[in-house]
Amino acid sequence: MKLSHLQRTLQKVMITEVWLMTDQRPIDPGVVELKIGDKMKELRQKNRYTLQDLAAKTGLPKEYLTQVENNELVPPVATLLKLAKALNVNLSYFFQDQVEGDKIAVTRVRERPRIERRPHHQKGEVNYVYEALEAHKPDKHMQPFLVEFPPQDTSQMVFVSHEGEEFLHLLDGRLEFRSTDRVEVLEPGDSIYFESDVSHSFRCLGDQPARAIVVVWGRP
Repeated sequence: MKLSHLQRTLQKVMITEVWLMTDQRPIDPGVVELKIGDKMKELRQKNRYTLQDLAAKTGLPKEYLTQVENNELVPPVATLLKLAKALNVNLSYFFQDQVEGDKIAVTRVRERPRIERRPHHQKGEVNYVYEALEAHKPDKHMQPFLVEFPPQDTSQMVFVSHEGEEFLHLLDGRLEFRSTDRVEVLEPGDSIYFESDVSHSFRCLGDQPARAIVVVWGRP
């Protein structure tokens, strides 16, 4: 795929996440272009894993993994981290389109993969929009994102955990961070760094979405 074609494609990517047990819905062509499902299937077969094997390694339902492989949905970052660890790759593998060996990689604003969530997102998963800020370097240890958190009530918060560490720097809005024993309210310009095996969740406080730079490191 030529990079110019990828750039045009990423501008229209809208990812549909559906309920696991509902009827089949049309596949968005942007999901196919991103090819996360194709990459996952290739890695699974390379490791000689069945879908049931991968389900056992990640704790994710087999039906959910089937939908990912069929390019019907793209998981949130925490789920992709679980898949990357189980499949012996870095998180960045799922977002790169071309293998480049340079020590310096530049990603232009028009090249950034943006993963959007429609109203019928997967029950029990975080509801946010994330945009990969680096799309070229295949062997990086960190994965930077621009994340948009929609306003929500405390009852809508979904707690996640995964191996590794996270850094968040809030750009706009007010954001609440919660763990099992701690609550922090972040204002624009504030940052938080935490070990992400701690069960955690974020929610936007206010009427407008909050935006933050998030850097994720998944432990090898």
